[in-house]
Amino acid sequence: MSSERAVHIVTGSAAGIGAACVRRLAAAGAGVVVNYTRSEAAARDVAAACVAAGGDAVVVQGDVAEDGACRAMVEAALTRWGRLDGLVNNAATTVFAPHADLDALDAASFQRLYAVNVVGPYQMARAAATALRASGGAIVNVSSMAGLTGDGSSIAYAASKGALNTLTMSLARVLAPQVRVNAIAPGLVDTRWTVAGLGVEAAAKRVAGWEAAAPLGRVLTADDVAGAICWLLREAPGITGEVIRLDGGMHLGPAPRARA
Repeated sequence: MSSERAVHIVTGSAAGIGAACVRRLAAAGAGVVVNYTRSEAAARDVAAACVAAGGDAVVVQGDVAEDGACRAMVEAALTRWGRLDGLVNNAATTVFAPHADLDALDAASFQRLYAVNVVGPYQMARAAATALRASGGAIVNVSSMAGLTGDGSSIAYAASKGALNTLTMSLARVLAPQVRVNAIAPGLVDTRWTVAGLGVEAAAKRVAGWEAAAPLGRVLTADDVAGAICWLLREAPGITGEVIRLDGGMHLGPAPRARA
């Protein structure tokens, strides 16, 4: 059955940036696929909030590293609403390891990060391509400033996001003109992922340092990133193949107040 609603899949949407995205989209009346790997209760809470906001939602468990799970998400959207207008490749993983300690990572670490952070978005785009071409839809990949600077939680993570940026350009080229493909590259975002990886004290120190140095004087929230993603999905018809920095201006260098 075809739906008049716009329909979007957001991978990794049980919490953080993904959850903020589906809530925004649902508030505009969209149907959303809420995807999770392990956090079923959280995903169902997010889906309930989407329905309460005026949208519709279906919850789908699946690891984007598995092609079958990617195809199942697309099938769930088409079965429920008969269309697909947008895909947000948000699901990601990392390992926290000092960049200077080259023995902190092994091949398995790289392979798992690439499976989720690069192969997963490719598989999702492949599964969704036919439906997105039919609707004239869009894909937004959630990258990271780490993919542009070589910084971040680990060398493996930075490398995977650099690969995602290149994948964004490749997909934008081959899916044009029907489908736009862009990426958002956030800097430090205040989510539970940062605290879980760094610990409460180290995360607080990192946030304070960012606030002191960034030209805009604050870290990003999940909703800040979601707002940019939703803009690219729905309101940027002339933009494709871009990796957009979203870091409070940190790439410009320390703010004047920080240098004084």
